[in-house]
Amino acid sequence: MSQPPTRVGTGVGSMPGTDPKQAAAVVNGELDFAHLAELPARGIGADMIGRMSAILVDMPIDASTWGYRLGTRGSSVVRRARGFLGADLDAVEEIWDTAGFIGTGRAVKVQAAGPFTLASSIELTNGHRAIRDPGALRDLTDSAVEGIGTHIAEVRRRLGAEVTVQIDEPMIGAVLDGTVPPLTRLDVIPPLHIADVANSLESMADGIDAPIIIHNCGAPRWDLIARVPGVAHSVDISAATASTVGAAALDAETLDGIGVLLDRGDVLVAGVVPAERERPGLGAETVATSLAAVIDRIGLNRKVLSEKVIVTPTCGLAGASPRWATTALGICAQVGELLATDPDAL
Repeated sequence: MSQPPTRVGTGVGSMPGTDPKQAAAVVNGELDFAHLAELPARGIGADMIGRMSAILVDMPIDASTWGYRLGTRGSSVVRRARGFLGADLDAVEEIWDTAGFIGTGRAVKVQAAGPFTLASSIELTNGHRAIRDPGALRDLTDSAVEGIGTHIAEVRRRLGAEVTVQIDEPMIGAVLDGTVPPLTRLDVIPPLHIADVANSLESMADGIDAPIIIHNCGAPRWDLIARVPGVAHSVDISAATASTVGAAALDAETLDGIGVLLDRGDVLVAGVVPAERERPGLGAETVATSLAAVIDRIGLNRKVLSEKVIVTPTCGLAGASPRWATTALGICAQVGELLATDPDAL
């Protein structure tokens, strides 16, 4: 399976504000490895789950009292979400056309909610979470794979780009631990077996014709990452840049997990730049040096920093100020350049 481009920084997905042209201008202005921005401030149909209602095939999603539920054809949520997605693609296409990027094979990333987060976030018609129903989970996964394939084809048609797909699984920890919020407190949702979750993610990745990043902005699940090789994994390791102690701030499990991931040849998408809280004085050189310290402590050759690492914020930037969102993406891009140039000099 091919890997996403390295020696770069990119964003996770969401951006502040409601203007797709403004968001696209920032993302494509700061990043060589741009991503299709999500703007959840636009309301229902614009967040991560709403975006999936525009991507899924033959599984319409509608609004419910508490969020989203499986609906019927003609859902207003689906129409709204498709309108948002179309506007987002139009904004990027216009920028790429003006810049002369169309047809050049430039890299771009799109995001889609993973099946476990999706099934944990939407209700069946009976009010229960879809994650409780193995058949519903399987149908959502199959629909997502087909819909993501169509989405990739549309982006390639419009931009002539090399597309990477990020599968967002922020609820994967709750799924594995059995802590997904149930319909009632007596209706506990049991944990899913880690081997089944890993097999499903591997099968999904195999069914998508593009490099895959699996993203979890929660606590890294190294037990799962160890079982899903052949894809890039996006994890929050911002503790390495939170203070001057650098790599010493990461626990042994995290260091071991990073080491195993890189040693087997997979790509680490390192969430190292704060997503919401501004860090005055945080600069690209500080972040790059901290990443080098992590690699040194693990005992790997620093060349992996240029060959197997992508730099991102810790999570989406929807909660950030517009100024910090721009700054954070700029830092990620600059760190990517530093790692690409000469990691041994850091």
